[in-house]
Amino acid sequence: MESAPHLVLVGPMGAGKSSIGRRLAHACGLPFVDLDREIETRAGTDIPTIFAHEGEAGFRRREREALADLLEGAPCVLATGGGAVLDPDNRARMRRQGFVVYLRIDVDAQLARLAHDRSSRPLIAGDDRETVLRRLAAERGPLYEAVADLTFPPTDPGPVEAASRLAAMLADRWLRTVAPAPASESP
Repeated sequence: MESAPHLVLVGPMGAGKSSIGRRLAHACGLPFVDLDREIETRAGTDIPTIFAHEGEAGFRRREREALADLLEGAPCVLATGGGAVLDPDNRARMRRQGFVVYLRIDVDAQLARLAHDRSSRPLIAGDDRETVLRRLAAERGPLYEAVADLTFPPTDPGPVEAASRLAAMLADRWLRTVAPAPASESP
């Protein structure tokens, strides 16, 4: 397997991509990048404003550009937005340039985790979050599965425990592929 220097976390809203990703990055000595925050920084505004002015298509264009730039750059732990897998080019790029971990949670867990989040997620801004999340799960779940090198259910009590368990799994799979080869010693 060719080395994949980037660790890319995919999954639905509320799966813990950012909170687990920060901890993994720290443990691996790599920078952490939240793709949605990167898009906001580049745009100079928040995601709800991007959606309001450019629609989802404008946001997805920005997402595709930022993802491409980040995956061409220095190795990092990258938490994508839930919809980054919708674009076939994004999926191909993630597979080619990263080790992809799908953080899989069910809709009930999403609803519990997102219960107090009322402002930052335009796709679930309406009243019937459950219906929207079930539709998104049906649409995106197969795409997460298709792009993933590893599927991980973050069912631990919190992100610290989940990140620790995932880091142990990655030590055998991803970190082994990116570790530098030992230098040969001359006699």
